[in-house]
Amino acid sequence: MMDNMMPGMMWGMGFVWLLVVIVLILAAAALIKYLRTGSKEPPAR
Repeated sequence: MMDNMMPGMMWGMGFVWLLVVIVLILAAAALIKYLRTGSKEPPAR
């Protein structure tokens, strides 16, 4: 089954996983930043 898979499909899966990992990292960073600043303080501008 793996032999007749196209290489493009593999690249597509890798790209999708890369996007998922990037989104998770950004979400975690935003959550940590939000929790560290606290929800009661207004965002500093």
